[in-house]
Amino acid sequence: MATAVRVSDDLVNDARKYSKIDHRSLTGQIEHWAIIGKCAEENPDLTYDLIKEILIGIEELDRDEKSEYQFG
Repeated sequence: MATAVRVSDDLVNDARKYSKIDHRSLTGQIEHWAIIGKCAEENPDLTYDLIKEILIGIEELDRDEKSEYQFG
């Protein structure tokens, strides 16, 4: 269910710039930032890079792109 939300012009302008770099839609970029921010608030000890790797891992599992971890 889509809901209209008001955000600042500055946020929209930044999102527009980053969305072109990351090949996302404007909405997709803002949603991406929201997901990262939510994860960061729920897990304050995790770095941005670790959150991003976790989200990539979840996406790979959803796409059934998994492989056994090799220790050492």
